[in-house]
Amino acid sequence: MAASKDAAPGAAPAPKSSDDSVKALHALILHQLDEDQAQETISIPLAGKSSIADHMVIASGRSTRHVSAIADKLAQRIKQEAGRTVRVEGLPNADWVLIDAGDVIVHLFRPEVRSFYNLERMWSFGDAPPVAAVN
Repeated sequence: MAASKDAAPGAAPAPKSSDDSVKALHALILHQLDEDQAQETISIPLAGKSSIADHMVIASGRSTRHVSAIADKLAQRIKQEAGRTVRVEGLPNADWVLIDAGDVIVHLFRPEVRSFYNLERMWSFGDAPPVAAVN
């Protein structure tokens, strides 16, 4: 949150904005997804569109096992590096795993499930990547 410009003269400065911590968390998440070979990663800025978070990150894993591994490692890394406890939903099936880190929400999908729900279109960010045909 930005400091108020209407502060009284001589008043103590407002606490520093948390913008830096949000940027650091966002960068940490994107870096970890890249390290874990998540596919088709996109980040949707939500500031001004929604109060649920500042960023929504959407990525795919190659299989349920890959999605599960990415989610586990990402949750651990956020706790270690950012000191935040995250909420994880959907891990048992690992078709669609939601990781709520507060300021950044991460959706991890199997490609077919991502294409079906097409969150990118819902947030007016284009279409989900096409799913390769299986012969």
